[in-house]
Amino acid sequence: MKRFFGFVKKEFLHIFRDVRTMIILFGIPVAQLLLFGTVITNEIKDAHIAIYDQSKDEVTREITAKLLSSGYFVLDQYLESTNDVEAIFKKGQVKEVLIFESNFAQTLEREGKANIQVIADASDPNMGKLLAGYTSGIINDYILKEMGELKLPMQIEPEVRMYYNESLESVHLFVPGIMAMILMLISAMMTSISITREKELGTMEILLVSPLRPVQIILGKVAPYLALSIINAAIILIIGHFAFGVPIHGSWILLMGESILFILMALCLGILISSIANSQMVAMFISMIGLMLPTILLSGFIFPIENMPMPLQVLSNLMPPRWFIVILKNIMLKGTGFLYVWKETVILIAMAVVFTAIAVRKFKVRLE
Repeated sequence: MKRFFGFVKKEFLHIFRDVRTMIILFGIPVAQLLLFGTVITNEIKDAHIAIYDQSKDEVTREITAKLLSSGYFVLDQYLESTNDVEAIFKKGQVKEVLIFESNFAQTLEREGKANIQVIADASDPNMGKLLAGYTSGIINDYILKEMGELKLPMQIEPEVRMYYNESLESVHLFVPGIMAMILMLISAMMTSISITREKELGTMEILLVSPLRPVQIILGKVAPYLALSIINAAIILIIGHFAFGVPIHGSWILLMGESILFILMALCLGILISSIANSQMVAMFISMIGLMLPTILLSGFIFPIENMPMPLQVLSNLMPPRWFIVILKNIMLKGTGFLYVWKETVILIAMAVVFTAIAVRKFKVRLE
């Protein structure tokens, strides 16, 4: 065990002496977090909504039908009370809730004005803003086309409220996405490069004939990056929270625990990449092209998964950052506990186990 800790200490010293590695580990993540201030949005499609209709009259039914026939919205369920709004948002499927006031049609006919409350999930601020805008537009179109011939100046005023991100700060979206991307790339790429460097230089064989067992060598290579990635995660959370005002409504302990799980999964993926690649260049290429682009495009970080073609939606299920971003948004923005992210947690654990099993199998073949 003393030899193992000595080996780990040697790896730490090797990392600290390499200026380029330190820049990659700490300089690039901070720069990305500070500079990544814009995101790309798409139009909405098949967004799940819930409706609490206190009136249930002809006008509310017509407005509901017009919303659902637009192709932008899918009715998830009718609510029985306003107390159900918080719970249904925390499940993550429903992105918007519409609440019709009681006696809607009568109020509209008598006073020329009636109220609809639009409550949007603004953990994704761009999506929340789009949903509210589309909903208001469809309702206004209904007024002009269906009720324009009436003499009274009919008016329906949607009351818009954004849940979890009332100010629609885009930073609330990109901090979880940037955190997932950085931890994925840094953990997987640096681990794979570290091990393939030993193979490329021919020093892996020297390490294997040392008193250390192969599993201790791999753990010794991974341990420094685990510690440094945890520090990276803490830095990102601190900068996001104190510099950009991103709230952390949930448990810090749960948040860090989930982050460590994701880092471990990424490290396992890095070991798997190193078992496939024979050189640092190949390992870096696989890490950058094979991980960065899918993380940006298929994780829901920038482009809503619901808007993607079905084959890409299926493929996105294989992207670990997709599940980690869901966990981050739930804990940081919605303040949910483990019961709301257990499924995503189990998926990340399963991915880590699969990556480790494949990597160990391949390493045994290569190192014997």
